[in-house]
Amino acid sequence: MGGPGDPPEGTPEGAPGGGEDEYRSVVFDESFVRAARLQEFSAQERMADHAPAVRRRPPLRRGLSRQALILVLLIAVAFGTAIYMGVRHPYQNPAARQPVEPLRMTVIPLSPQGRVPGAADPEFLYAHSPAARFRIGAEGIPLPAARRTAHFSDSQVVAALSAAKEYIVKSSLNPEVIGGQDVHLVRVLLDSEQLDQFDQSFQHPVADGRHQPTGWLVRFDQTRAELADDRIRVQGSLQVTETDASTLEVTADHTFVYALKPTGSDAKARASLFTVRRELHFRFDRDDLRLRQAQLTVSYVQAGPLSCAEDSTNHLRPLLAGQTAKAGGPAGTDPYATGGFTALCGSLAASAQPKV
Repeated sequence: MGGPGDPPEGTPEGAPGGGEDEYRSVVFDESFVRAARLQEFSAQERMADHAPAVRRRPPLRRGLSRQALILVLLIAVAFGTAIYMGVRHPYQNPAARQPVEPLRMTVIPLSPQGRVPGAADPEFLYAHSPAARFRIGAEGIPLPAARRTAHFSDSQVVAALSAAKEYIVKSSLNPEVIGGQDVHLVRVLLDSEQLDQFDQSFQHPVADGRHQPTGWLVRFDQTRAELADDRIRVQGSLQVTETDASTLEVTADHTFVYALKPTGSDAKARASLFTVRRELHFRFDRDDLRLRQAQLTVSYVQAGPLSCAEDSTNHLRPLLAGQTAKAGGPAGTDPYATGGFTALCGSLAASAQPKV
């Protein structure tokens, strides 16, 4: 009889016997297989008595996966593109920005040759003056047809003209500015490099051709005069030219006619006309166009009727209906003093006054 490990019908012929056969534990004949007891475990038994049927997790690979590498690469490309576009902006001048020039201004008071004419009805004064056909308010500052230049597009030319018009409207027609109550409306329209000069002009006004508030804007001495009619008459023109590949220049030449009356007077008070001619030169580089701001480089102002003997640096002090200019001319000019400014004064032509 065979041992526990022998097949039921004995050791096969020709096969080595006993424990000396190294293949004895794995080699079985047909009779052994037939006599074997088979048992199929249920799913529950396999889960309870055997190792859980789970898939082995593949070994972790050190480093970034392919998807992570692609994501990092895309982020790097986007970041590099953003930096490139910031450095090479299509509207940015590749050369260094030119320094902003300080505003050069000239304010010339015009003295009347006799009494200032007046009337109770401002419309009557306008109808009998050279301003009879002037437009009212901003309508008198139309934009010319915009055409592209060698280095600026149509839209950029329009932007320069629009910014210049906005400055003219805010600094010449806004009641709060004219009344001397608010200068911030004009300040925010200027290039940031001109703000120090603007602020110094209003904090310490002086007739030096650089720091006269009346060179920046039109404002009256409210202790003396106020608007008798807020429909200010305007006529003038705007012209734009390209001075170089990075700069547009707008020249504005407008005449403003204000109907004024004594401050605090009733509706029956006689009004008079006050005329201001402003020639302004604006400069725009690409940064100014993008930020909708302006560099004001030249301001040439003629205003009257004024008295040459009175200071028109900080406010305009109009002569009203029935008044005459005070005796005396502008302050004396010393030709030996360096750094001084020549005081100027002109005579207001009779033809510039309304015929009443």
